[in-house]
Amino acid sequence: MAKNTASVLAFEKKMVPSDGYMYGTTWDDRDNQAPLKLKEKSVRGTISNRLKPTVQNDPVKLNKEVEKANLQTVDTCALEPDQDTLVLKFTLKFLGGIHRPSACNNADFRQSYSKAARTYVKERGFMELSRRYALNIANARFLWRNRIGAESIDVEVNALNKGAEQKWQFNAGDYTLRDMDFTNDKIDSLAERISQALASDDDFLLIDIVCYAKVGKAQEVYPSEELILDKGKGNKSKVLYAVNGIAAMHSQKIGNALRTIDTWYPEFNDSAQGIGPIAVEPYGAVTNLGKAYRTPKAKQDFYTFFDSWANGESLNQVHDEHYVMAVLVRGGVFGESDK
Repeated sequence: MAKNTASVLAFEKKMVPSDGYMYGTTWDDRDNQAPLKLKEKSVRGTISNRLKPTVQNDPVKLNKEVEKANLQTVDTCALEPDQDTLVLKFTLKFLGGIHRPSACNNADFRQSYSKAARTYVKERGFMELSRRYALNIANARFLWRNRIGAESIDVEVNALNKGAEQKWQFNAGDYTLRDMDFTNDKIDSLAERISQALASDDDFLLIDIVCYAKVGKAQEVYPSEELILDKGKGNKSKVLYAVNGIAAMHSQKIGNALRTIDTWYPEFNDSAQGIGPIAVEPYGAVTNLGKAYRTPKAKQDFYTFFDSWANGESLNQVHDEHYVMAVLVRGGVFGESDK
């Protein structure tokens, strides 16, 4: 079959998190909450970077280098001395209409894609993806570094759709970060609501998520770090994210955690030695490891699967269809140049 593509092709994201706002409280008195503020700290650090061999091997030069003051001004964020619990709040919206690209300049491709998407919804449903999204809500993966060393973590989820309100409560410690096949009644219940929204033509699900992490009194917590594009400006070596004075996490960082559901890539290993699930990306990119786990050479990338599937061809594995749809839920611009 000749490949039929579109040079203009885009999909709006169907999973839309807000920024996450951070508050401090105590585990036993959660109603008494206060917004967490960023604090500026100036410190004198030591030289710890790798040195040139000429300096390493010369004690005099090494001593001179070590004597240099490594002065830094950084943003920090911590609980107050009487607070032992971090509160992270955000909302999350799931949208329907996956069968409609937001932009497509090829009518034939749009028709074939729409048919493939509707067939997926009818035959596969969104339950597999939704269960994985629900797991990443329940296990509080979105806390990132704040999850490490927490004594207890509770996650409260509320569906806010008028007339269809519903509540769920999860103990994050009951849910692993590695096993995406785990399920129980509460996970299935939340996943069912997510699945209904994603499979719909134009419906949505809006949920409110409040997470409590008992990390210890006065302990440091970790909002998102800002990317400094112009390093010539400003005198801080680390700038943290805040919204209206409240320490916060980027919506992109929360979204990345929620879509860390790809266990279908070739090198997946769910053992303690493996890296486990990765975020759904067209090339399986894991930037902190500097590696793409889905390469066009191996024919495991999104475009290899999508171009065939959207033109009516069957994929070899059901999980390849799940992966394609997960990328479309992520959204993006996927057109092929016509030059």
